[in-house]
Amino acid sequence: MSESDVLIVGAGPVGLTLAIDLAWRGIGVTVVETRAPAAPPEPKCNHVAARTMEIFRRLGIAEKIRNAGLPADYPHDISYRTSFTGQELTRIKIPCRRDRFTATEGPDCNWPTPEPPHRINQIFLEPFLFEHAAAQPRIRIVSRTAVEDVVVKDSSARVNLRDLDSGAVRRQNCRYLIGCDGARSVVRKAIGAELSGDAIVQRVQSTYIRAPGLIDLQQSARAWGTGAINPRRAGMVYAIDGSERWLVHNYMKPGEGDFDSVDRDFCLRTILGVDAGFDYEIISKEDWYGRRLIANKFRDRSAFIAGDAAHIWVPYAGYGMNAGIADAMNLSWLLAAHLNGWAPAAILDAYEAERWPITSQVSKFAMSHAEAEIRRRGAVPDEIEDPGPRGEQARDEVGRLTYEINVQQYACAGLNFGTYYDRSPIIAYDGAEHPAYTMDHYTPSTVPGCRTPHLWREDGSSLYDAMGAGFTLLRFDPAVDVAALEAAARARAVPLKILDIEKSRAAIFDGNALVLSRPDQHVAWRGNRLPADPAQLIDRVRGAAGAL
Repeated sequence: MSESDVLIVGAGPVGLTLAIDLAWRGIGVTVVETRAPAAPPEPKCNHVAARTMEIFRRLGIAEKIRNAGLPADYPHDISYRTSFTGQELTRIKIPCRRDRFTATEGPDCNWPTPEPPHRINQIFLEPFLFEHAAAQPRIRIVSRTAVEDVVVKDSSARVNLRDLDSGAVRRQNCRYLIGCDGARSVVRKAIGAELSGDAIVQRVQSTYIRAPGLIDLQQSARAWGTGAINPRRAGMVYAIDGSERWLVHNYMKPGEGDFDSVDRDFCLRTILGVDAGFDYEIISKEDWYGRRLIANKFRDRSAFIAGDAAHIWVPYAGYGMNAGIADAMNLSWLLAAHLNGWAPAAILDAYEAERWPITSQVSKFAMSHAEAEIRRRGAVPDEIEDPGPRGEQARDEVGRLTYEINVQQYACAGLNFGTYYDRSPIIAYDGAEHPAYTMDHYTPSTVPGCRTPHLWREDGSSLYDAMGAGFTLLRFDPAVDVAALEAAARARAVPLKILDIEKSRAAIFDGNALVLSRPDQHVAWRGNRLPADPAQLIDRVRGAAGAL
């Protein structure tokens, strides 16, 4: 029998990022994964959201991740055409990674962050996260091992670990067990959580192919994503390596049979716009169902679930993996606060209280977008590929509608920065309403629960780089005495950094002299002066308010 502070089940991007962040916060972690260390992941997620890139920046790995994926000059645009090789209907401009920090024109530019989004497939991202995690002395990764016979108790959990090569079984105890083990989560089943929602929103026959000659057959400029719109099939083609590997999504029609009953080769050729003489190789079949399912609970005592184990998204706005990483970062600092001794176990109640409402709220945006896209796919004019005025008119109309629907998901600042925690036991609310947001629009705010707005300081540095790993009190008026709050935090061993910000930069912060930002860069409290009892505020944000 062996012991571990935290046992994470699943070494995908969510589990690995959670492990890296916990280790960065001083916590020892064991990660258990059924795959071999070098086993390539499926080519699933293609997009790392800005909020996730901010996390990677904090962990010191953003630059390496941004330098991976497509070639530096490969456009990250989304092009919609009658087929991959057909006429272009519209284009959503997105900078290539070479121009990511200099481009200013287009819907995906001028992000209010030091780390805008990055387009990179999971086959490049996950091995890097694995390598980085494996190099951390506080992280132990156990590969080719299955977790079985989970027993959850009030203050610990116990599992059996079965070696998939030898069959040997050993017992592992841990203080906290976290299931980042996907849609078929062993941990979710062990805690009795049930998924509910929309079981099947769409079906997608997805094929990962190698086609070296395809890139040169395009009539239009290269694009990271290419949507095919014609009366016969609708699909998306994503560039994986910028030369010969592609992921092709064929959106199946209502009433069609199962994945294998639909002619895959015909659909591929129709979406690509190539004839029977064109050669390609199927690397793997990646068929999937679009679902919107949410677990009825994210925790049972010492066990938690995150990512696809807790919620399964309709994969629009690239938010599946990114939502899971957001779960992980919320849970990470809460666990570290308790395990490092400055917060009681009650702080862990905030995880479900904060993340469940966000999941429910944001998944509806993805669902609404999916429904709009499904309607559009079902109404493609027969004349869209015709020459002459009627064909041109059809292409113009479909192009305008397609841009209007899809620019929201490919430039989704609202989903990145607009979400807020409105019912948390560890946030000191002040009665102000949280600003509304949409998929692509949000209003920066210091209403408690919102993401701490980013700003560039007068010396050109990022606010986020200057903030501490714990709490940071942003002070916009150096005349405000904060010694009592510092003393209260020190008395309870709560990590607190005081950061003075130039007044000229304070407009985005709603005119408050003081803003207390949490370790996950969400606002915990704000005001123009300290509260009458600073110790009470510190106890609130560290989960000890119930002890007052």
